Amino acid sequence: MTASITRCLRNISLCIWLLACTVMTAQAEGIVARRAEAELTPDGQLSVSSRFQTRLPNSLSDALQQGVTLTFRLEFQLTKPRSTAYYLDLKEWFDPHASLAYKLSYQPLTSRYRVTIGSFSNYYGSLNEAMGVVGAIQDWRVLDNGALDPKSPGKVAGRIRLVLDIGELPKPFQLNALGSSDWSLSSNWTSLNVKEGG
Repeated sequence: MTASITRCLRNISLCIWLLACTVMTAQAEGIVARRAEAELTPDGQLSVSSRFQTRLPNSLSDALQQGVTLTFRLEFQLTKPRSTAYYLDLKEWFDPHASLAYKLSYQPLTSRYRVTIGSFSNYYGSLNEAMGVVGAIQDWRVLDNGALDPKSPGKVAGRIRLVLDIGELPKPFQLNALGSSDWSLSSNWTSLNVKEGG
C-alpha cells in the first residue's frame, strides 16, 4: 500500500515538473516590457522611454530569414487625466494616442539585420541585437505642447505596449497569421512610471 502511494506521488510530481517546464518554454517566446518610464516636461508634454525584451517564435524567425519584413508598433495611450484621455480617444477614433513603427528585415547578402524607425536605419550582426533595439526609445514626445499640466505629475498616467503589426505583412502571411498564435505577438499594456521633469 505504501509503495503504491509513493509511486503515485512520484508520478504526480513528475507531471507537475513537466507541466512547469512546458509553461516556462511557452513564456520564453513573446514580448515583455523591461522599462516603461515617462517624464512630464515643463512645456506640458509627456516624454516616454521604454525597452522591451522580444523573443520570436521559430515560424517568425524563419519568415524573417526568407525576406519577410516584420513591423512592430510601439503604442501609447493616456489614461489620466480622464478628460484629456477621453478627448484623445474621440480625436483618434479610439486608436492609440501615439504610435511608432519599427521595421525589422534580414539582408541575406550581408547576413545582417536592419531595423528601420521612420527614415532612420541601422544594421546589426545578430537577431538578438536587432530585437534589443525594437521597442527601445528614449525621450519620445507623445503629446502636443501644453496638453498636460506640468505641475501635477501625480495626476498623469499612461500605458504602452509593443505589438507585431499583422496588417503590414504580405497578404499570404496575413492569412497564416489569422490561424496561428505564433503570429499574434504582443506585450501586455504596461503602466508608465511618470515623474516630473527637470
